[in-house]
Parts: sequence; structure tokens; C-alpha cells
Amino acid sequence: MSTAHGHASTHVPRSTWWALAVLIAGMFMSLLDATIVNVALPSIETQLNASSAVLSWIVSGYALALGLTLIPAGRLGDRYGHKWVYFTGIALFTLASLACGVASSGTSLVVFRVLQGFAGGIFVPGVVATIQILFPPQARGKAFGILGAAIGLSSALGPVIGGLIFQFFGEENGWRLVFLVNIPVGIITLVAAWKLLPADRAQRADTKKFGIDPVGILLVSAGFVALLVPLIQGESQGWPAWTFATLALGVALLVAFGFWETAYTNRGLEPLVPPSLFRYKAFSGGVTLSLVYFAAFTSIFFTITILWQSGLGHSPLQSGLVALPFAFGTIITSSQSSKIVPRLGRNILVIGATLVAIGLFWTWLVLRNTAPLELTNWMLLAPLFIAGIGNGLFIAPNLSFIVATVESSYAGTASAVISALQRVGSAVGIAVIGSVLFGTLEINGNSRLAVATGFTNAAAAAMLVSALFCVAALMLVFLLPRRAERAGARRG
Repeated sequence: MSTAHGHASTHVPRSTWWALAVLIAGMFMSLLDATIVNVALPSIETQLNASSAVLSWIVSGYALALGLTLIPAGRLGDRYGHKWVYFTGIALFTLASLACGVASSGTSLVVFRVLQGFAGGIFVPGVVATIQILFPPQARGKAFGILGAAIGLSSALGPVIGGLIFQFFGEENGWRLVFLVNIPVGIITLVAAWKLLPADRAQRADTKKFGIDPVGILLVSAGFVALLVPLIQGESQGWPAWTFATLALGVALLVAFGFWETAYTNRGLEPLVPPSLFRYKAFSGGVTLSLVYFAAFTSIFFTITILWQSGLGHSPLQSGLVALPFAFGTIITSSQSSKIVPRLGRNILVIGATLVAIGLFWTWLVLRNTAPLELTNWMLLAPLFIAGIGNGLFIAPNLSFIVATVESSYAGTASAVISALQRVGSAVGIAVIGSVLFGTLEINGNSRLAVATGFTNAAAAAMLVSALFCVAALMLVFLLPRRAERAGARRG
């Protein structure tokens, strides 16, 4: 009887797999939009007369808004059911994509990109939560494996799909279609979500203590925005006094957020981020690791895209193809990382971060020592492939190692905090790297060689900073436990 029961528990209805496809469609769309836009940046700069700061905001504004929305959206799903929160997020994302596609200025495009990120942050938490609800433990690993493959594939296809759009529809319409391609996908996903996703009920019985913590949301959002604004705007404006004052304000707001969360907890309410999480030194170091690492690797192709198209005059498709070695390396090792972790433990993160750092330093050396007009994507194939291999080894196990540093009752909240800080790290990375890239850009003359030389030197400086971010992340890895399961056992 027990055997029969166990067999039944592993059976997953076909409707559940269709529901997984709906969830993956949303995740695919949000991640595709994070990478596909890179190849459109030079065209946006030309067509909308956008400044370097606007280009940085188009990428970092999306990442920041998505990151800051993840935790409150996940809590809304816990209270009201993930299906309708997911449905609402997809609907808003589709509308925001339409608004991006018809934007008439750089400023309006930034606003709509922030709305896109906000909408993405609404529906992304429901993906993992709904998989947890739909699939029994025996089948959950397979479901998350499919999700992981889709995440890797979306990162790989983003720049290539963007390049193909430009190839067929040209510079003038290409950047708009990069956003408008979400419209049919979003509509299909909405209809499928309506029909196929089960209406899960609220999982929180104690609604008196449960809240969204609006003051906490306001403080942390304002704090990160105050840090990003001077990092993005400061370089183009010569770093006036207000940039340093705003940076100080950002730090003060984040400190105030910490005090507020403690006071909110002492009142018997659930804070946005439980302060007790940070009693674990390894967790504090781990979330810092996530922020620094995502600042390192997500800024790589911002730099390469600007160099390849604006500096070297290549097409968006050629620019997208440069990213493929990194993406393929990531897909190869991320699919195998779960098998390697039991043997290597924390060392898999050390190896991963080391390979990424080697790849980025190698890329920097290529940019630094190659004549600009002789630079080809073949020269970057090996270093970017090595960096991609390291990225695949790092990304997949990273979350489990950091979550393993806290009590099991905090695992869900810890995962949300880490995911949010990964997106914030992406935003910070683009802000810093964009400031370095455009701040060091000097073009002496109007010749093709002068333009290529100026952009190549600036890209080399930006790539060096990305590599140094990665070295900092490597140092932070040693704050994590040697083996995730040992940390879990220690909690028990």
C-alpha cells in the first residue's frame, strides 16, 4: 500500500505541466527583456537623442524596480493567492512593453522601463511559489530543472533575438519591436494563465500580523534610488555637490530602513526584511556577495554592446552573437552544477568566481592590447566562454549556499531577499560601469580609427572594473559555509 501511495504521489497530471509552461513563459519574458534591450541601446541613443545617463537608466531602472518589488509581491501572493498576482503582473508588463515601444523620448522610455521592471517584480515571485505548490517533492526537482534551463536559454537568446529583429526591420523600427515583441507573448500568457493556473488560496492564517510594510518599502526604495541617481547622473554633470549629498542621503535612508524594520518587528508585526536574518554573519556576507557578483557579470554585455555597435560600427546581430560563448558556457555548467555540489561543496563557488574573474581579466587584456580596428568576436570567444562556464557553476548553487546559513523557517524570506539584492546588484553594476565607460570615453577626431580607439579604451576601463567586482565577490565566497547541508544540519 505504501508503495502504491508513493507511486501515486509522484504522478503529475498533464495539466500541471501545462501550468508550468505558463509560468516559464512569464519568467522567460522578464529575463529576455533584461538582455534583449542591450543591442537596442545604440539605436535608442540615435533615434531618441538619448544621453549616456538615459542609456544606463534604461537598463538599471528596470533591474532596480524589479528587485525592489519582489519581496512585497511575494507576500501579496502568499496572502491573496499567486495566480491573480501573477496574472496582474503579466498584464501590467504587457501594457508597459507597449508603452516602451511607442515612447517618444528617452525620459518617457526610462519611465516605462521602470514600470516594466515593477510589473516583472510582481509576477516573478509567483513562478517559484506556484511550482512549490503544484509539484510534489519527488517531481519538484525536475520542474525547477526545466525552469533553470529556460532561464539560461532566455539569457542566451536575448541578444540574438534582438539582433535578428534589427536585421529584418532596420534601425528605425528595430528598437521599438524589441519591446513590442512582448505584446503577443504577453496576451497568450494571460489567456493561458487564466485557463490553466489553479487558483491557490491565501496561505497566511495570521492576517493581523501580516502586512506589506509600506514605510519599509518606501525607505528601502528611496535609499537605493538615492544611491543610483548620482552614480548614473554624476559623470555627465561633472560630479557637483548634490551628487555627494544624495549618496549620503541614500546611506542614511538605508540605515533608517534598518531601524524601522527593528521597530516594526518589536511591535509584533512582520517586517519587509526580518532583522534577525542579519544576525547570521554568513547570511550578511552572502547577500553582499550576491549584490557584488551580479554587479560584476550583468554589466559585461552593456559594455561590449556599446563598444561593438557605437565604437566599432558592427550590426546589432553581430553584437548579439558576441554574447553567445558566455551564454553557452553558462547553460553547460548550470545544468550540471547540482551533480558537482555534493563533491565540491563551497569550492564550486570558488571555482566559478575564479573562472569568471579569469575570463573578465582576459577580456580586458584583449581590449587593452588589440588594435581597435582589428578586434573581432573570435578574439573574445575563449575568455567569454570561460567566464560563462564559471557563471554557470556560480549562479545555480549560490542561492542554496546562502539560504543554508539561516534557520529553515526563514528560508523563503531569505530567498526573496537574495533575489531582490541580485537585481539591485545588477542596477548598481550598470550604474557604476556606465559611469566608468562614458566617463573615460575620449574621442580625438572624427575618423573611424579615432572613434574605435576611444570606445575600446573606455570599454577596457569598464571591463577592468567588472573584473575587480568579481574578485571582490570571490573574496566574499569564503564567508559562506563549506557545505550547505552541514549548515542545514547545524540548524537542526
